[in-house]
Parts: sequence; C-alpha cells; structure tokens
Amino acid sequence: MNEKQVHIHIDHLTMAYGSNLIQKDLDFDIYRGDVFVIMGGSGCGKSTLLKHMIGLYPPSTGEILYEGESFNQANEQRQFEMRRGWGITYQTGGLFSAMTLAQNTALPLQQYTELSAAEIDDIVAYKLALVGLGGYQDYYPSEISGGMQKRAGLARAIALDPEILFFDEPSAGLDPISSQLLDELILEMQESLGATVIIVTHELASIFAIASNSVFLDAETKTMIDYGDPKVLRQQSEHEKVRKFLARGSTPSGDPA
Repeated sequence: MNEKQVHIHIDHLTMAYGSNLIQKDLDFDIYRGDVFVIMGGSGCGKSTLLKHMIGLYPPSTGEILYEGESFNQANEQRQFEMRRGWGITYQTGGLFSAMTLAQNTALPLQQYTELSAAEIDDIVAYKLALVGLGGYQDYYPSEISGGMQKRAGLARAIALDPEILFFDEPSAGLDPISSQLLDELILEMQESLGATVIIVTHELASIFAIASNSVFLDAETKTMIDYGDPKVLRQQSEHEKVRKFLARGSTPSGDPA
C-alpha cells in the first residue's frame, strides 16, 4: 500500500506582527499531490499564513519545512533554489500592467533560467495556450477580462513547471461560471504537473470542487481547530464552528443550495 508522502510540514508555527498575535501553534502536514485549502473566517490569518509559506514573512516561532528541509534556516542561495520549484498567483492576478501577457509570463523564465529569448518565447506561447490564452501574447492586462487576467497569472505561475502552486483567493471577483472554469483549470494544471496545490479561499463551491485536504484557522482562539478533507469535516468535525462554516448555504440534506 502506498503511503502519502509529506511534502510540506508546518511545525508549531506562530505568526505575529510585533505584539499582535495572528495565529499560534500551527502544526500540520501537506502531502504531495494534495489540493490543500487554508480556510477560516475573515481576519483569521489565511493570507498571512500563505505569505509565511512563500517566505515573505519570517515566523515568530516554529518552522516551515519542504521535504524535511527548513526554508527559514536555509541561506539566501538555497531559498532562491527552493523558490524555483514554486508557482505563485495573487488575489488580483499580480500582473504588471505595463507589460504584455507574454512579458509577464516570461519573467520567471528570465529570472531562473539561462534559456535563449527564442526558447522563452516558445514556452510562453505554450503556457498561454494551456490556460486558453493562445494568441493573446501581445495584450496588456487592462485589455482583457478579470477571468482572463487570473488565467494569465496562472500561465506565469506554471512557466517553470513547479512542484508547488500557491493561490491566494483565486476566485475573488469572478462570477460563478468564471470561478468554476478557473477551478477546473487549476485541477488540470495540478494533474498535468503532478503539483501540490495550496489555496487560500472561503468560497465553498471551490473548496468542495477541488480540495482534498484543508486546515481551519480560527480568529477567536488564534489557532487551528481542525484539519482534514473538508467534505468529511462538514459532517464529522467535532467543532460546530467548522461544521457551520462548511454548511453555509446548504440545503437540509447537506448539499449546496
């Protein structure tokens, strides 16, 4: 029987801004190939946790380990090497407005590889085509819709065929149909790359459509209060707060309305 392989371990992590405690004693595993959701109510620290995981903020205490190696304890060169295996998208898409979609998508390739301009152009065209933006290389972000901007952000995130994909509220600002299409695209990219995916979201439709594992951060107790498959937690969590969060808008049978 194949056992799950721990890809990322959050080891007794505490996050704070000075004396302002955000979350404490976070301790959980993310397995290779997971679509892992960080969830919880507003202001609980979901996006802050993601920013700690990608190295934008240092932990107050604890560590973040990738395949057993501490990111926090690694030197600058090693952190650079570890980041090469990550793809990151931001809530707004994170595209540079003065650059075309091709130029935006090319940035990781220019930063982390020694490929020629022609080779980069070929990869950029391929990645944009994968997310349904073939032929849009010369468009600027302001010339396309919000949903297309999200897809362009995804094209940039997968430019280096990453092992780990990070998403911060990928469906924010999208209509339900565009949100569903983006969820499907994220799953397609996860399957084609064999990547581990970490998503910050409060969107129930996305959580139940794509998540295989999750952690629930509680703003009141300032720590995690549950962990596991959200479909299971909706029915079986010992915490009423988690069950209510996951049952929002459900019919009496428990199915989304």
